[in-house]
Amino acid sequence: MLKRTPLFEIHRSFKAKLVDFSGYEMPVQYSGIKEEHLAVRNQAGIFDVSHMGEILIRGDRALELVQELSVNDASALKPGKAQYSVMCREHGGIVDDLLVYCLSDVEFMLVVNASNIEKDVTWIQEVNRGRAEISNISDEIALIALQGPKAVNILQKLTNEHLDAIPPFEFRSMKISNYDNILVSYTGYTGEPGFELYCNIRYVNVGDLWEHIILAGDEFGLKPCGLGARDTLRLESGLVLYGIDITEETTPLEAGLGWLIKWDKENFIGKAALKVLKNSGIKRKLCCLLMMDPNRIPRSGYSIVDKKGQTLGEVTSGGLSVINERGIAMGYLPVSVGKAGEVVYLRIRNKDYPAEIVRPPFHKRKK
Repeated sequence: MLKRTPLFEIHRSFKAKLVDFSGYEMPVQYSGIKEEHLAVRNQAGIFDVSHMGEILIRGDRALELVQELSVNDASALKPGKAQYSVMCREHGGIVDDLLVYCLSDVEFMLVVNASNIEKDVTWIQEVNRGRAEISNISDEIALIALQGPKAVNILQKLTNEHLDAIPPFEFRSMKISNYDNILVSYTGYTGEPGFELYCNIRYVNVGDLWEHIILAGDEFGLKPCGLGARDTLRLESGLVLYGIDITEETTPLEAGLGWLIKWDKENFIGKAALKVLKNSGIKRKLCCLLMMDPNRIPRSGYSIVDKKGQTLGEVTSGGLSVINERGIAMGYLPVSVGKAGEVVYLRIRNKDYPAEIVRPPFHKRKK
């Protein structure tokens, strides 16, 4: 039986199209993916992302454990700050990508992908070796994402806190509407400014809060958005998706996430293997592709070939850039042919169509 988030009845009342996503019955769209996508780019959209996982790590040695798990440097975090990172296996393959929140000097929250919650908890416990207290609080936390250039205007109507004083990748515990102690984080997965609201369902009626945000956003063109628009927005912004663009068979160096790795750290899992790969040089890398024919839309699994028809790789993520009205894709290509400006070909229904290798993102948001 599929799991349901605390906002399930809200989605049903809004007549959302519901699908199975990582074991949850989730809204894929409300009014339509294109309309929702454009709302986030131009005004604002609200998403239920309560299926994401939250794992607490507590204790005097909590930082030590997080440092071993994460390729990034959590010692640089102070309470109220967060960072993006990945966890790797010993061979350098990516266990998951995640956000690391520093709640205090002895408490961290890891926000992980819904499909990986059980795997990640098992991995963290295996690495822990009794050093810290590990708690999977995923079922206690509802997560609302409010994204878009008008997000701050909307949420500001519901709080006395100064939201424009929160820098990217920082968070505050604050009162929103009638509810105290909501963790409001300036983060997101759309390429637009916005916030993610972590709500403990024991203290917050998240359905009521959702409706308050919807009412506050009416004058700003706020729309409820499903996972369909979330995917088109993140692809257009050049953001990777676990299980598609990154897996345990890909390394952060190949996936363009090498900037996360803090080599000066004393140790983290996968460091030795990644250092060897860095020194020897990667053989392939994740590339962004822009279709030259506006009528061709790439899809996951399509072959990427050279002008002679020889296979170079395959599309991991593909779809339509709503803003550019052009097909876009990601896929791993040999380093020797993966330079920006070069042309490769995507095989669509046994015909090869040209695509230009471009630097991410496909869409740069307005300042």
